Amino acid sequence: MTWEDSSIKIESMYTEELRRRAKQHASLSDPHRLAIVDELAISDRSPSEVAEMLGLPSNLVAHHLQVLEEVGLVIRISSHGDRRRRYIRLRRTALGGAPRPLDLRAQSVLFICTANSARSQLAAGAWNQRHRVRAESAGTHPAGRIHPKAIAAAKRVGIDLKGARPHPLAPSDLESPALVVTVCDRAHEDLAKAGRQVPLHWSIPDPAVVGTNKAFDQATAEILDRVDELVPLVSSNLD
Repeated sequence: MTWEDSSIKIESMYTEELRRRAKQHASLSDPHRLAIVDELAISDRSPSEVAEMLGLPSNLVAHHLQVLEEVGLVIRISSHGDRRRRYIRLRRTALGGAPRPLDLRAQSVLFICTANSARSQLAAGAWNQRHRVRAESAGTHPAGRIHPKAIAAAKRVGIDLKGARPHPLAPSDLESPALVVTVCDRAHEDLAKAGRQVPLHWSIPDPAVVGTNKAFDQATAEILDRVDELVPLVSSNLD
């Protein structure tokens, strides 16, 4: 390949990238789609949750989500709880960084999963290393102990879970002035069925289902990424 051929190929790739980015930005000219992307910057949502949030009919929400999916801004993932359910997730690198929604104020943060033996414990541990607003965790069906591989995965990234214990989720936990985040599809869906709406949701697979060190490390990495994205958006409501 000659220098001229290489130059033409590079220019073609650059032009294609510009077209892709232009389509993505054009898709956000609609206020509803921009609102969807802002919401997905901090929380995975099902189409029905998006419809409720925006007060739009399901067919119009389906159209907006299809547009965002076609330009590569969002993906659909199957629930790890109710397999008939799907969540919409923002592709965070698509626009060169997640949009920054309005600041969130909280007196505390509560991470919830089913067993409170891995994901929610990892999230709370990571959060407390990064923010002065205190985080706790709880489970809808707490296990008897923290999963040993969660303790090991936490240690590999500098989080100490040795003294942690699973705690049951109390009804009052959802009525307190905490910012509540479910990190488990099953817990999120169980709470929704009980009529308890949770502000934020992260659809993170349960690493205990696979049971390998790799699965726990992957869950830990995803949790750390999500925590790092949320931390700068939260300030104390006592400020």
